Amino acid sequence: STGYSSQNLWRMKQFYEAYRKYPKLSTLLRELGWSSHLHIISKTKTIEEKEFYLRLAIKERYSVRELERQIDSGLFERVILSKKKVPSLVTQIHPKAPEAFKDVYVLDFLNLPEAHSESDLSKGIVSNLKNFVLEFGKDFAFVGQEFRIQVGKNDYFIDLLFFHRGLRCLVMFELKIDDFKPEYLGKLNFYLEALDRDIRKEGENPSVGIILCKSKDDEVVEYALSRNLSPAMIAEYKTKLIPKKVLQKKLHEYYLLGESIAKKER
Repeated sequence: STGYSSQNLWRMKQFYEAYRKYPKLSTLLRELGWSSHLHIISKTKTIEEKEFYLRLAIKERYSVRELERQIDSGLFERVILSKKKVPSLVTQIHPKAPEAFKDVYVLDFLNLPEAHSESDLSKGIVSNLKNFVLEFGKDFAFVGQEFRIQVGKNDYFIDLLFFHRGLRCLVMFELKIDDFKPEYLGKLNFYLEALDRDIRKEGENPSVGIILCKSKDDEVVEYALSRNLSPAMIAEYKTKLIPKKVLQKKLHEYYLLGESIAKKER
C-alpha cells in the first residue's frame, strides 16, 4: 500500500499550524513549491520572518538552494537591521534605498582566507557574480571592474561598478580590507561626481557610492557622513556566515530599543 510517511505527515501538520491563523497568506503559499516551504517552516520562528521569505522567494524566483542560502545567512535579520543604517540623504534621493542595500554583506561564497588583498576580494566577486548578485540583490547588473574615468589629464579606476535597475542609477563600490576610515569618503565623493558628470545617462538617477570594508565603527561612520553631501554608504563584508543567534540577539535589542523610544515619546 502507498501513503504518506510519518515524517511527511508531521511536516504537513507543521505547515498547517504555522499558517492556519493567517488566511491572507494563502495566495502566497500556493505559489511556492513544497521543498521551499519545508526550509521556511523548519528554519524560521516568527510569522513575520516566514512571510518575508515567502514574498522574497516568489519575487526573486529563488531556487530551493538559493532560498536555503538566504535563510542560513540571516537575510531577514540583516535587512531589518540595515534599514536604520541607510543614510537619510541616500533615502531622500532614492526612497527605495532601504530595500536595495544592506549594512552587512556575507561573502562566504568567495572562500577567501583571513588574510586577503583588495585585489583578491575584487577578483573573487567578479568570478562569482551569480552568487554576488544573489547576496546583493538581483537588480544589480554588472558594468565593470577597475572602471576607468578620466578627470583632467588623469585616469582613475573605480573598483566595481554596477547599475541598479530598481533605483535606475549607477552603484559604485570601493573595496577596503581594513576598518573604515573617514578619509575614504573624499575619494568616493570624487568618483561619484565624475560618474554623474561624465558617465550617467539622461533619465538615470544620481549615482550611489558604497565603501565596502572589513569592519566599521558605527559612531565614526555617523560622524563621517553627517556633513557629507553625496549619496554614500558604508557597509561591512563578512567572509563567513554570521551565526543566526548573533543576528537574532541584535534584532531583539533593536526591537527593545524601538519600544523604549516609543514609550518616551508618548
